[in-house]
Amino acid sequence: MAAGQKIGVLIVDDIAETRENIRKLLQFEADIEVVGTAKTGKEAVTLAREKRPHVVIMDINMPDMDGITATELISKDVPSAQIVILSVQSDADYLRRAMMAGARDFLTKPPSGDELISTIRRAYEISRLRTAAAPMQIAVGPGGQTFAPLEGKIITVYSAKGGVGCTTIASNLAVALHTEETRVALVDCNLQFGDLAVFLNLKPQHSVIELFENAETLDGEFAASVATDHSAGFKVFLGPPTPEQADIVNAAQVKKALEFLKTRYAYVIVDTPSALTEIVLSAFDVSDKIVLVATPDIPAIKDARIFFDVIDALNFPADRVMFVLNRVDKRGGITAQNIQESIKHEVTAQLPLEERVLFSINSGVPLLIGNRSLPFSMAMLDMANKLKAGLAPAPEKEPAVVEEKGKKPAPRRLFGG
Repeated sequence: MAAGQKIGVLIVDDIAETRENIRKLLQFEADIEVVGTAKTGKEAVTLAREKRPHVVIMDINMPDMDGITATELISKDVPSAQIVILSVQSDADYLRRAMMAGARDFLTKPPSGDELISTIRRAYEISRLRTAAAPMQIAVGPGGQTFAPLEGKIITVYSAKGGVGCTTIASNLAVALHTEETRVALVDCNLQFGDLAVFLNLKPQHSVIELFENAETLDGEFAASVATDHSAGFKVFLGPPTPEQADIVNAAQVKKALEFLKTRYAYVIVDTPSALTEIVLSAFDVSDKIVLVATPDIPAIKDARIFFDVIDALNFPADRVMFVLNRVDKRGGITAQNIQESIKHEVTAQLPLEERVLFSINSGVPLLIGNRSLPFSMAMLDMANKLKAGLAPAPEKEPAVVEEKGKKPAPRRLFGG
């Protein structure tokens, strides 16, 4: 933020007391300025056009025009304004409608001061990037949209045991990593029984099979045409509608398509089944990081140990694997320390047991949307930050002199050359 510049906030709520309480929560923040308040949706649209706020705090239920309709109009007329929906309701339908209308975030009334302020600052950063960033005129997408070719990163989420939460982690990771500056693609590589469409409440018009089938001739426009837009901003390549379609494509096509996607997206997140198929191995081959998920129970730990034995036998670099424990219950059970001693591999992240995850799955809304203050959500965000840090370019070093004698063999490709 430039020196002296403040985050302009517009507060919209039909209850005067609520508007005043929010204003009081913000008044001592040196970098935030309330530029206006509105008591109706129509008034909010008019003020947004006039004041051009960075962030709009929008009540969802108001007379004359509800918050969702006002959000849609403001998003169209003042696209740089980031809208945070505020409501006593946490119903999944409201969440979906708000995000589809253009809302950036969703807070439940009454928000804490810390939660409100951090949400405003996060939304402002998106607004700043949207206003300042001008895409380089290099690669052309649909409708003439242009993107600079990227050197993106591929993150494959895998577990040696089914049912431990890979799809939950992959979908929430997409929410955590996506911004206007770092575009994310989420790819369902469970070609027989992929569930991303269900987890994200999306109705497939196309499937990832179309992407893989055309791997040799892919361009940005075609890839975008077979992707499904999620309301949080990232793109999703959904699994096929029937299991037999998995036989249409091969591992080489999958590998080539994923390599193409990393030139278009900052992060390509790949959700995989719990089997070491040729398709999964081809995803491993091109992955910059494999997120290995396990739960703190004996069968999952046993399968994780076998996985590490397999990659060790193949000389696959263990530092390209992030070992994540999901559904951790501090009240008892096997600890991360126990597991590390058993498997001889560091547990990089621990995601706590969270009963609302099941509700989020059934409602088709990733838990990170509108629930960033939960322990699970904060652990997911911390995990995403660790991934970003681990995938950042390393500082240049002087080339080391390696003696030929006794040199360690190069890692074998997990699937072919």
